[in-house]
Amino acid sequence: MDSTSTGLIQVDGMAVPSRAGRKLKTMLLFPPEWVPTAPYLALPSLTAVLRQHGHEVIQKDVNIEMYDLFFSDAFLIWVKARMDMQLHELEAKERAGLLTDQETDQKACLETKTVWDVFELAERAESAKRVVRGEEFYEADKLEWALNTFREVMQYISAAYYPASLVFYPMESNLGYRPGVSREVLACLEDDQVNVYRDVCRQLILPAVHKEAPDVVGVSIGTQMQLMAGLTLCKMIKEAFPHIHITVGGNVITRLQEELPNHPRLLTEVFDSAIMYEGEHALLWLLEALSGQRDLAAVPNLMYRDATGIQVNKEIYTEKTTALPLPDFDGLPLDSYFVPVRILPYLATRGCYWGRCTFCDHGQGYFDQYRGLPAQDVVRQIKALKEKYRAEHFLFADESYPPALFKKVTHLLVEQEIGIKWTTLIRFEETLQDPELWKLAAKSGCCTLYYGMESANERVLNLMDKHVKKSVIENNLQQAAEVGIWNHVMAFYGFPGETREEAEETRQFLLDNKERIHSVELFYFVAYRHTPMVRNPDRFGITIHKQEEYDLPLDYYYTLNEPVGLTCLDAMQLCEEFYQNDFEPWAVRVNAREHVFLYISKYGSNRLPQIYAKRKEGETRQADRVSGLVTWPVSLGDAEGGKDGEPSMTRVVSHTVS
Repeated sequence: MDSTSTGLIQVDGMAVPSRAGRKLKTMLLFPPEWVPTAPYLALPSLTAVLRQHGHEVIQKDVNIEMYDLFFSDAFLIWVKARMDMQLHELEAKERAGLLTDQETDQKACLETKTVWDVFELAERAESAKRVVRGEEFYEADKLEWALNTFREVMQYISAAYYPASLVFYPMESNLGYRPGVSREVLACLEDDQVNVYRDVCRQLILPAVHKEAPDVVGVSIGTQMQLMAGLTLCKMIKEAFPHIHITVGGNVITRLQEELPNHPRLLTEVFDSAIMYEGEHALLWLLEALSGQRDLAAVPNLMYRDATGIQVNKEIYTEKTTALPLPDFDGLPLDSYFVPVRILPYLATRGCYWGRCTFCDHGQGYFDQYRGLPAQDVVRQIKALKEKYRAEHFLFADESYPPALFKKVTHLLVEQEIGIKWTTLIRFEETLQDPELWKLAAKSGCCTLYYGMESANERVLNLMDKHVKKSVIENNLQQAAEVGIWNHVMAFYGFPGETREEAEETRQFLLDNKERIHSVELFYFVAYRHTPMVRNPDRFGITIHKQEEYDLPLDYYYTLNEPVGLTCLDAMQLCEEFYQNDFEPWAVRVNAREHVFLYISKYGSNRLPQIYAKRKEGETRQADRVSGLVTWPVSLGDAEGGKDGEPSMTRVVSHTVS
């Protein structure tokens, strides 16, 4: 780093205008795709620390802005013009006899959509937004209509970006490029045909960056699905505003930290620095380094480039949770989310208190596994957030809520009459079998709980290092159900060594307990790269297969060393059969966890027959799946495997809960 007489901090040709000690204006971006029901906690947590130290911060939830844009008449009319232009060009190529097979398919796709009445579609989209944001949200038929309208609009938009598949419910869109292959990632960033996020950036982000003129732009990339969108935003901002320092962070960036130095184009053409692990103070100290107050090499958790190449600072800093300020949501569009009331995320702990599950790598996002706030501080902060933002609904986004904290927080919420509704992810625990505790939890406002059961077979659970007894699982489910809490259970087939009979035990357990289990997700095992299993494959009787082209991997293909137990394909097939033959008791048409949460909050009961899908006479289950009315898993042939991130009613959470 070289400080010149002109007041510029130089990092390999990148300049940030500065005077020693001045505060840098920062814009923080949360990219698509994520659920549009509540803000994500990363930006408010970063913003709170930066503002505490006097920095001006603009935080933008690009995800919700994108969906608001997509479901608007202005954007849909623009999409219609784009499709008309594409169709005109393809027709000209057809007349010249130059049409390829893919272009023939594209032309057919466009022809089916260009006849749609875009004005009628746009009117329905605007009406659908009013439904999800108003009291009609609580009429299940109208909510289902709104969600299906959003799906229809996304099909329409997809045609303009053929062969991309843009999907609502979010986090399952597919641009046709594999996020685990760097050459495809870099190609996608420049592909105007399929990369819809380029147009999102042009219409929503570049004008905002021009108006606000920040010194630094930070992009938080929490899930693999956000990687394409997040890097697209970075690259386009960098091209348009080369003087702005662009930094990236988030769980996926941390997981890919070993690979990033091997891809200098990312740290040259796309962003200038990357923050690993927790980012609140690392970002603060990066700003201070860019303004000349400290050496860039002294900023912990940081990767950056300088004149000699890519540098990775060795020091790792973990946040002291008791010293962090209250998350700052000021500036986020809290009334624009697709819910009728404000919902805020809140995090009392970092890491997982159990932290032993051999299939889980979510703790990779933290250098130190587990830290938490005292229950008194938790309740004090929740009360402050409720009062400041007029919000009574909270998502406790902890990886798995610790039982001791669960007991203390529920007691204090009741004792102090805080008056909130809340939901969280939790582990089945032997210490949570007291009926009075569950009554207190319901009284404190607990509406829905999300459990990572994974298997109902105790031998398999012990192999996973979960060590939960089936009797405890049954007790926790029974106690919660009796007091009106909605139980959502997640499980998967195919843990290495699991037999077909043991997998059948999980299936039968779900069916036998359908009166206590209100919704279900069943998946197949994925070998995430940072798990104990992948680090010690011989111990689990598997062979990990690393493909050279997958140079940004988050998971690996594996095979069994001995022909004992379910293979990958066996697990996929069993999962498919479950959804084909057994899923009907849990087929909900209100398919976001936040939406289910609000229905229980509204009606005060976990008995909500109106939100379950009703199959018409003669209609097959496969037809139900295609219609998108219920929460189905993604294609079981997805070679990328699972995704990671905060909870929602998609496969995202299947392997992140202890």
